[in-house]
Amino acid sequence: MEAKKLFRQYIKNQRTFAGENFHGADLEGFNFQRVNFTRSDLSGANLKQTDLSGACLYRSNLTDADLQEACLIGANLGEANLIGADLTDADLSGVDLTGADLRCACLVGANLSGANLTNVHLDGTDLSQADLSGAKLVRTDLSVAHTEGIKGIEGCEKTPGEEVCCCSPQWVTWAG
Repeated sequence: MEAKKLFRQYIKNQRTFAGENFHGADLEGFNFQRVNFTRSDLSGANLKQTDLSGACLYRSNLTDADLQEACLIGANLGEANLIGADLTDADLSGVDLTGADLRCACLVGANLSGANLTNVHLDGTDLSQADLSGAKLVRTDLSVAHTEGIKGIEGCEKTPGEEVCCCSPQWVTWAG
């Protein structure tokens, strides 16, 4: 689907674009709050300063996407492919990244406070100056990422054999 058609349909109140192809699309600065992009191809897309808060990007392809300064508050990025994506200074607070692939992604200065980073692939990821306050890190290995100046993981305890790092004793899940 072309970006022009997406804009026209969005203006007409369509909010579901599941499985659509937006490879390389220029969507900079647009408001896509609570839009469903499940399994969509947004690889190489320009999403700088785009508002994707509350959006569903489950299993979407965001390889090499430019998400600098994007707002993804509360978005669902579970199992998303974010390999090589640029999320510099993006707001990912409360986002669900369960099972996401963030290899070689840039999250310099990103806000990941309260994010669910369960089973996330971080090989070669740059998390410099990122804020992980209250983030849930289960089966996620921070040792394979660049973490200079990272915030919010002070006092993080790892459980041997469990590969669990719980950075917030206040984290609450509905699973009990």
